Amino acid sequence: MTLNERPSALLTDLYQINMIQAYLDQAKTETAVFEFFVRSLPGRRGFLVAAGLEQALDYLENLRFPAAEIAWLRSTGRFSQNLLDYLAALRFTGDVHAMREGTVFFANEPILRITAPLPQAQLVESRLINILQFQTLIAAKAARMVLAAPDKLLVDFGFRRAHGAEAGLMAARASYIMGFAGSATVLAGKEFGIPIYGTMAHSFIETFDDESAAFAAFARARPDNLVLLIDTYDTEAAARKVVALAPRLKAAGITIRGVRLDSGDLVVLSRKVRGILDAGGLRDVTIFASGGLDEDQLAVFAQQAAPIDGLGVGTSLTTSSDAPVLDCVYKLQEYAGIARRKRSANKATWPGRKQVWRRYDAEGRMAGDILSVESPTLPSPASGGGKGGGGEKLIRLVMQGGKRVSPPSSLDEIRRYARRELERLPLALRPLVPGMTYPVEVADELKALAAEVDQRIAMQGAHAPSSASTRS
Repeated sequence: MTLNERPSALLTDLYQINMIQAYLDQAKTETAVFEFFVRSLPGRRGFLVAAGLEQALDYLENLRFPAAEIAWLRSTGRFSQNLLDYLAALRFTGDVHAMREGTVFFANEPILRITAPLPQAQLVESRLINILQFQTLIAAKAARMVLAAPDKLLVDFGFRRAHGAEAGLMAARASYIMGFAGSATVLAGKEFGIPIYGTMAHSFIETFDDESAAFAAFARARPDNLVLLIDTYDTEAAARKVVALAPRLKAAGITIRGVRLDSGDLVVLSRKVRGILDAGGLRDVTIFASGGLDEDQLAVFAQQAAPIDGLGVGTSLTTSSDAPVLDCVYKLQEYAGIARRKRSANKATWPGRKQVWRRYDAEGRMAGDILSVESPTLPSPASGGGKGGGGEKLIRLVMQGGKRVSPPSSLDEIRRYARRELERLPLALRPLVPGMTYPVEVADELKALAAEVDQRIAMQGAHAPSSASTRS
């Protein structure tokens, strides 16, 4: 699989196509506004990071139903000809507003808005959630690891445990954005230009009767950036073998760059191995650790000053194992120029097109957000004066009439922006302590709009014909 092999337009939920059929039959094709947001943060997340916008825009720009897919839909006997004709000619013609990739955000803040004819805006829901939810989830997980292991080289080792090929690639991309040095996934290097890293497996060592011979053979085959895996049998004994082998390899022009630990008490072992390497004159040889790591263990390594220079993180990253899903939704906020909202218990939404304004303190750190109706000027927060100093609009136009308004940002540009976002986190959110919160206020104007929508809905309900009056 490559990313040039775009998923079928049929990669959606049936109910989207069912609704489009009904919309067309009822001539409901006026402009709709939908927003993607997260209702609530997972228990151990004080913040999330927007990611996946590039793939979302690519999906919208290239949305097509080829003739073969239209023929298959016809063969099911489910749909009328007007729907089949509509899908055959479908191109996304709407506008997209979104937060930049790498932006820190919080609950109820939309990170993407679609403004398009209702059938188009409805159809794209499932795939957009699929794209944005996963990369956002992984970016937030990777951010936690970067904060837990400052100044360490972090590498994505998680492809083999990812939930599918696309997930593995997108995890490599999302983690690189947030500050990982690279990935072990080779295709991530080809598709995104992400640096790729790799050492060896225990199976390579086991095919040799002598561990030193295995090290020497691998070194001659892969002399550049040589890292040797030393915990197949006896880790300390293997470290001594590395010390003994180093002069012979150096004479052949090969330098050992590092050793890798993949099991055991990594704090204790890293200290013992560091002592053996230093005593043998290999002070420049780094120690790389892997093996079921997560941000909690990375924080322990930092707290205990373990002499570990780099870390390979796999399963916990690519599955976000402690919080494997976001409570994210894509909801209708306006149709035919009229604000709409959902009022279900525990799932009510704020109506209308929205903007998120962010304010910063004197040190440049995030100080609080205001969720407001879309407006060119900063509204007053519901609490009154709030913190002064203006604010920054986080949601911007990125696609108009189905076309991007500017060339895509490079991955390195997104990466630099994401690093700046982490630097601007409030101090309370940086240690990853559960229960820490960030102030997000709802503007009075947005509350007033919600009350207006509620009143309109109530009046419509009061004037609806009763069941008794419709029985005749």
